[in-house]
Amino acid sequence: MALKYSDKVMDHFLHPRNLGDIKNADVEVIEGNIQCGDQIQMQLKVNPETKVIEDIKFKSFGCASNIATASAITEIAKDKTIEEAKKIKWKDVSESLGGLPQIKEHCSILAVETLKKAIKEYELK
Repeated sequence: MALKYSDKVMDHFLHPRNLGDIKNADVEVIEGNIQCGDQIQMQLKVNPETKVIEDIKFKSFGCASNIATASAITEIAKDKTIEEAKKIKWKDVSESLGGLPQIKEHCSILAVETLKKAIKEYELK
């Protein structure tokens, strides 16, 4: 059975945004899903005065949905303050992509968990 993906999911999968590394990142984290094996590495560069996420990059190790949701969350979080980024929900990621197959919703949850882990690490510094 083939999964039906939206055009936006396919676009983010085939042309991921903010893929790569940030030189001198303020924080770098890796988060994974033990059940499916997907992982996301995320880096943030935050303006120390305004607390705005000025740059965000990722690397994804997983399925098409994992790559698409990691790409989407970087677009959503970029140029937001840390406090605004903390309020991003997994449904925001899924909706920005035109929805995900129910069996793949865990990918948007992983994307949000990775961002929140990066924010927490940043705040601990």
